[in-house]
Amino acid sequence: MKERIALLIIISFLIAFLIIFQNYFDTVWAIILLIGFMLLYTFYMYCAMKYRKRILKKKPPVINYNYHPFVSIMIPAHNEEEVIEETAKNILELEYKDFEIILIDDRSEDNTAQIILNLEKQYKNIKALIRKKDATPGKSAVLNDAFKIAKGDAVLVFDADAKVEKDFLNKMIPALEPADVGAVQAQKVIINAKQNFLTRCQYSEFILDTHMQAGRDAVRGAVELRGNGELIKRRALESINGWNEETIVDDLDMSTRLHVKGWDIRFLPDVKVYEEGVIDFKSLIRQRRRWVEGSIRRYLEYMGAVFTSSDMSLRVGFDLIAYVTEFLLPFWLIAEIFIQAFHFVKGYENCILSSIIMVIATGIFFTCGFIYSLRKYADYNFSKALWQSVLTSIYFIVIWFPIAMFIIFKIIFTKKTMDWGKTKHGVTNVTLGDVA
Repeated sequence: MKERIALLIIISFLIAFLIIFQNYFDTVWAIILLIGFMLLYTFYMYCAMKYRKRILKKKPPVINYNYHPFVSIMIPAHNEEEVIEETAKNILELEYKDFEIILIDDRSEDNTAQIILNLEKQYKNIKALIRKKDATPGKSAVLNDAFKIAKGDAVLVFDADAKVEKDFLNKMIPALEPADVGAVQAQKVIINAKQNFLTRCQYSEFILDTHMQAGRDAVRGAVELRGNGELIKRRALESINGWNEETIVDDLDMSTRLHVKGWDIRFLPDVKVYEEGVIDFKSLIRQRRRWVEGSIRRYLEYMGAVFTSSDMSLRVGFDLIAYVTEFLLPFWLIAEIFIQAFHFVKGYENCILSSIIMVIATGIFFTCGFIYSLRKYADYNFSKALWQSVLTSIYFIVIWFPIAMFIIFKIIFTKKTMDWGKTKHGVTNVTLGDVA
C-alpha cells in the first residue's frame, strides 16, 4: 500500500506538471529541458571517467597482496540440470586459492539436486545445500539459507549459467579491500550474442549498462549490483541483515540498502561474467517485467531512507534520484503524446509535432549512447556499431517503454505479487570464444 500511494503521488505530480507546462510554455522547452538534463549528466560522467583515467595513469593504485579473504561462492539453482555441472567446474578452475563453492538446489523438479550431491562427493571445496520443497521461494531466501553455512569473509554470487575466466577473483578482490567498499560488481556479458536478433540486442543493452555503471563508478555514484558476478563483504551483508526476501530483484534491492547504510559499491568493467541471453520474446518480456517492477518498487520502498540517510553521500543520493527518471521518462513521453493527440483530435491548440520530435530526440540520444558504448567496450567499427545501435534503440523503446507503463499501472491498481519470471538456461551451446 505504501508503494502504491507513493507512486500515485509521483504520477499525479507529473501529470499536473505536464498540464501546467503545456498551458504556459511551448513543448519545445520540455524537449530542451529533457535532452539538456540527459546530456549534462552524461557529460558529467564522461568528464569524471576521463579525469579518473588520467589520475590512475599518473598514480596507479597500490594493490595490497596481503588482502586475501576467504570467499564463499554461492550458486543458486532451480531446475538447472542442463548447466549447473558445467558452471561448477568452470568456477572450480579459479586461480584464487581460498574459496568454497556452495551449490544450492532450490526445490528443483528435475535432476539438479542429484547432480549437486554428486559434485559434492567429487570435489572437497564444494558444499551441497538441498532446500526442502516447502522452503520459502525466491533467490533472496536461497542466498540467506546459504549464508548461514558460509565461512567466507566475502560472498560471491553467480547465476547457474555463469562462466568466468580463471583470474576473475584475483581481479575482483583488490577492489573490495577499502573499508568503505561493501561490494564489487563485474561486467555482465551475453555469451550467446550471435544466436538471434534478441540476443544481439541484449548484448548491446548490457554494453550500454556497462558504460552507465562505469560512469556511476567514476563519479562515485550509486553503482548497482547485477545478481551475477557480485562480490560482497560479510560485514556489509550483516549490516543490512542479508537479502530481502520480500523483493523480486534481490540485487537491486540490496544495492539501495547498501547505499543507504553508507557502503560504496564499485564496478569493474575489465572483469567479465558471461551469461546466456534470453532467446524468445515471451521469456524476455517476463524477465524485463520483473526487473522493471522490482526496480520501481525498491525506489518507492526506500525513497524516505534515501532522503533521510545520514550515512549516504550526497553524490549517491543525487545519482539515485537522477536514475529514477529512467522509469518516469516513458510515462512522460507517452502521456505527452496522448495529451497532444487528444488536443489535435478535438481541434484545440496543440504541440503534437514537438511531442513527436521529443520522442525522436530521445531515440537519437539512446542510439548515440549505444554507438559510443559498442565502440568503447565491444571494439565495434563505426558502421557495425551504428547499425546495431539503431536496431537496439528500436528494441529498447519497444520493450522498455510499454513495460514501464504497464508496471506503473500494475503497482497502482493491483496487489503485489512475487513472480520471479525465471528463464530457462542451457538452451544454447556456446563457449567464451563465441562472444560477439
